[in-house]
Amino acid sequence: MDLGIHGKTALVCAGSKGLGYGCAEALAAAGVNLILNARTEGPLEEAAERLRRHGVEVRTVAADIATEEGQRTVLAVAGEVDILVNNAGGPPPGVWSDWGRADFQKALDANMLAPIAMMTAIMPKMIEKGWGRVVNITSQSVRAPIAQLGLSNAARTGLTGYVAGTSRQVAPHGVIVNNLLPGTHATARSESLDKGRAAREGVDEAEARRRSEAEIPAGHYGDAGDFGAICAFLCSQQARFIVGQNILVDGGNVNLTM
Repeated sequence: MDLGIHGKTALVCAGSKGLGYGCAEALAAAGVNLILNARTEGPLEEAAERLRRHGVEVRTVAADIATEEGQRTVLAVAGEVDILVNNAGGPPPGVWSDWGRADFQKALDANMLAPIAMMTAIMPKMIEKGWGRVVNITSQSVRAPIAQLGLSNAARTGLTGYVAGTSRQVAPHGVIVNNLLPGTHATARSESLDKGRAAREGVDEAEARRRSEAEIPAGHYGDAGDFGAICAFLCSQQARFIVGQNILVDGGNVNLTM
């Protein structure tokens, strides 16, 4: 399918690996030029080189998107973009008694306030042009909270509420905003969660992963490339009637009728 976005420009945050990279690669395969952001310059440049093989322009910005300084740095390089993919690593797992105000503030900065700040900065130009796409990578936990991910539950659910209203305010101007809710994918994040499960249950990491995969109806962890393809579709011309949705990509893990 021709997504109709060849030649457009996308800013992909935290895009050097994992789900962010999967989104960047799918967009590059569709002919979209990229501004690629990540915190660490080495892996960022390596990712950019791989993406350039698709024949698109890739500019890089090494900065922490969770900070105001990092956001200013990224925005200064990005300028006007057609597509924004908001992404940031999730906060660590734990139990309610582990977390204080500073922990919640860090989670909010990365997983709620940063994507809101990026949308606030970028969407006005999209509105002027009458076209734009925003995809926020959140988590399945906004639909079915995960006990040990309380920091993520709180921050990402806040972003979900913000998008519910904002997406409907900007849709009349051709700016389409949606959220993608990943379940467990084979990324560094899942490795971290497997380590935590292994410690809790007294097994090795391979067994912890096997147990986690067995709980997913699809029987395996997700793939970043498949996730990226869904992101690219939400950025396409064909997605213009999908507004403010929270789309689960979780192998059937969350059992909901709505």
